Amino acid sequence: MKGAYRGKRALDVLAAGAGAVAALPAMSAIAVAIKLTSKGPVLYWSERVGQDNRIFRMPKFRTMRTDTPAVATHLLDDPARFLTPIGGFLRKTSLDELPQIWSILTGDMTLVGPRPALFNQDDLVAMRTERGVHALVPGLTGLAQVSGRDELPIPEKVAYDAEYQRAISFATDLKIIARTIIKVLRRDGVAH
Repeated sequence: MKGAYRGKRALDVLAAGAGAVAALPAMSAIAVAIKLTSKGPVLYWSERVGQDNRIFRMPKFRTMRTDTPAVATHLLDDPARFLTPIGGFLRKTSLDELPQIWSILTGDMTLVGPRPALFNQDDLVAMRTERGVHALVPGLTGLAQVSGRDELPIPEKVAYDAEYQRAISFATDLKIIARTIIKVLRRDGVAH
């Protein structure tokens, strides 16, 4: 992949493997809590746009009711009414993202890169393709995530994605990971 540094995939596998082991107790508790508080599966498999605009299925802990329309959360009229009893907590703490460790292990995602677009976010996909960002493997976190997350308009997200593509390096990834941890702890920029 153009602009990628050596060892990025190895770092992904090592970090995701260690993360999976460390997160297993929490993930098990979350799975039980989801089952006890709402009807439906524990995981929600979302169709996402991956590297080179290839569609893949990305797992998340289910935070929304099963009758929720398949659109970006900010496009729902009243997102809060679709949340499960523990959905808001899982989203605010980003614990709903933990199953994406699977996507990192399979190579569909990386630790740091542009967040994968929903299959129906045509405007975001088109802008990323125009800027060449579609060539990157999507990430669990990214520069746009730590620069505004759900609050950013799409053109700004794509600008941050392109900036990341130009600056991709081990040091850049470490800075973004550190900023992500701070954002998650502060619960900054999270939509319902």
